[in-house]
Amino acid sequence: MNYWLVKSEPYAYSYDDLERDGSTVWSGVRNYAARNHLRGMKKDDLVLFYHSQEGLEVVGIAKVQREYYPDETAEKGDWSVVDLGPYKRLAQPVTLVEIKQVPELANIGLVRIGRLSVMPLEKAEFFRILDMAKTSL
Repeated sequence: MNYWLVKSEPYAYSYDDLERDGSTVWSGVRNYAARNHLRGMKKDDLVLFYHSQEGLEVVGIAKVQREYYPDETAEKGDWSVVDLGPYKRLAQPVTLVEIKQVPELANIGLVRIGRLSVMPLEKAEFFRILDMAKTSL
């Protein structure tokens, strides 16, 4: 099992949208590091869903439903997508400000590489954020 975090502007696609839709194709990633992370996702991996630009908080957990395949929205280049589905809404959102206050989370991509939209998390980091959210699997 691997653990991840994805970012989306809630006005473009929110965790509410994911719950409503039941699944989504995570498309439109145009950063090579983020693309490579998508390619590292395996079926049933757990993914923290972060609202960027508005809210600036982790709000839910998604699950990888389908491993990477070509991104049909790409006009050129070698880009990939995965399918994500909702797993669980957090009992309480965890803000970026709160995350930055926790020394064990100082090295996660969300803190170090603010523009990266798909990033891996260590198991301990993933569960530390769930603890902060008062949420268990």
